[in-house]
Amino acid sequence: MTYVVTDACIRCKYMDCVEVCPVDCFYEGETMLVINPNECIDCGVCEPECPAEAILPDTESGNEQWLELNATFSSQWPNITRKKDAPADADEHKGEAGKYDKYFTPEAGAGD
Repeated sequence: MTYVVTDACIRCKYMDCVEVCPVDCFYEGETMLVINPNECIDCGVCEPECPAEAILPDTESGNEQWLELNATFSSQWPNITRKKDAPADADEHKGEAGKYDKYFTPEAGAGD
């Protein structure tokens, strides 16, 4: 098992999760974060830290697509180990439906 970041992170990117991750397995895209499933040690400390509830175990039904997305983009995006400020409009997008189709971009973020 590993944890995955879902589309609930898109346009929110609160980054509380990166502060608690003991193995620094988060990677930053322009609009969201992902977890490298090969680096994640399944400790689960990141899950309760996410205000958007975007981090879930990959064993939950329907998370197969997020496991694939996390695996793909964690190999392309830069590592992020320090919390940055969330986007100014993050709270406006928290809980919004359909964010992947509306806002996802494969562009990399800045990382550390």
